[in-house]
Amino acid sequence: MKIAVAKGDGIGPEIMEAVIGIFDAAKIPLTYEVVDMGKWVFDKGFSNGMTPEAKQTIEDLGILFKGPMETPKGKGVKSVNVTARKTWNTYANDRKFQTLSGVDTVFSKAGVNIDLTIVRENIEDTYGGVEHMLTQDVAVARRYITRGGSEQVIRYAFEMAKKKGARRITCGHKANIMKLTDGLFLEVFNEIAKEYPELKADDIIVDDLCMKLVSRPDLFDVIVLTNLQGDIVSDLCAGLVGGLGFAPSSNIGDHISIFEAVHGTAPDIAGKNIANPTSLLLSGLSMLRHLGLMEQAVMVENALLFTLESGIHTGDFGDKSIPSVNTTVFAQAIIDNFGQKPKNNPRPALPNFDFIPADCSLTSNPMLAYKSTDKHTVVGVDFFIESTEQPTVIADICGKHVTDKIKLVTITNRGTQVWPTGSIFTNLVNQYYCRFETVNNAPLSQDEIIQLYSALAKDCTICSLELLNMWADKKGYSLAQGQ
Repeated sequence: MKIAVAKGDGIGPEIMEAVIGIFDAAKIPLTYEVVDMGKWVFDKGFSNGMTPEAKQTIEDLGILFKGPMETPKGKGVKSVNVTARKTWNTYANDRKFQTLSGVDTVFSKAGVNIDLTIVRENIEDTYGGVEHMLTQDVAVARRYITRGGSEQVIRYAFEMAKKKGARRITCGHKANIMKLTDGLFLEVFNEIAKEYPELKADDIIVDDLCMKLVSRPDLFDVIVLTNLQGDIVSDLCAGLVGGLGFAPSSNIGDHISIFEAVHGTAPDIAGKNIANPTSLLLSGLSMLRHLGLMEQAVMVENALLFTLESGIHTGDFGDKSIPSVNTTVFAQAIIDNFGQKPKNNPRPALPNFDFIPADCSLTSNPMLAYKSTDKHTVVGVDFFIESTEQPTVIADICGKHVTDKIKLVTITNRGTQVWPTGSIFTNLVNQYYCRFETVNNAPLSQDEIIQLYSALAKDCTICSLELLNMWADKKGYSLAQGQ
């Protein structure tokens, strides 16, 4: 099988060479087509960090194995890592964190064994990067959480947990505060959980989750989270097992999947042949398992674990009383230990299975849309207004546009209600949102909204607006803090 390989920036080429050398020594039946991605491609003028030929090769092959990559700072370009994941809809970021012999942590010294899998939604959330300055002082970002995107990653997490033989799957969220966005994610989790009665499914608020992870990580098994929270929590979990140098990462999609090191490019040690290739190797082993090469993955992983258990280490970890080795020697030690098994937690032998490549010959973009029989109505509109006036002045301006059908309900500043009730101690910025609702939830037409916008715009500066939607009797908007 042929896969695409992007060597990466900084230490990327040398650790990729080490890993592919290990795979070749293990006679793993893969061939590699190197593609052009990374900082040097940005520097040549490709704004997405990859050449058109690289993009086409990856889409033809369906598998990308990549080293760490750097995004140029201050040039207005977006991360090639995030761009790749989003472009090819690799919606599930699967990261496994396990106690490794020879990698000392506070938990390994205490005899606490960690075996955690974090599944992070990979496409949506604030990583859509849709941001605007509403005023010179107020920036806003749109946070996208969709039913279709949530279902993709959550169903993957349940299927993976079932195959893993997990005892528990947990949804981490902040639905107590973000009731619509995280609330939708949790709602989908609970719906899908009903299809897997053999798994214990529960949920936990993300800040409580972080506290419990750093005190009792062994209580958890599989955790699924939204994008930003999953990003933070997965790096937290890397710290529990020794750092990002021991954290593999798989980005799984229906058509294309990416396996990568998640640590940085370490330019300060690039070219010195002293980098630790373990993270990239573990990511490569996840790739082998994805491709059905279970026997080879187990053999190489047991050799890695035996090597670590033997005390062989690069300079970034391990027993400091034992001299460290360079990248080449570390990789060769793993090769020399093929056939060996560690004393602690050896990986069990598993049979290979036939990998069925995804059909990458799409002719149109897949649409994640759900038909609803609930009646949809617009029952109001939030106007975001730029002003340095006091709330009562804003209320007087908006009050001129109240009718028998439309009423002014609340005015907020930074999400806190400042009219009709509020506190003189609430600090204000120069942007309010003013909520108009219809009487008795009467439907509001697009023409009526435009007329209200046009009338209000004569008296103030409107930065933006949002419709107040309802489906049946369910509100599609949040209440203001204090409302």
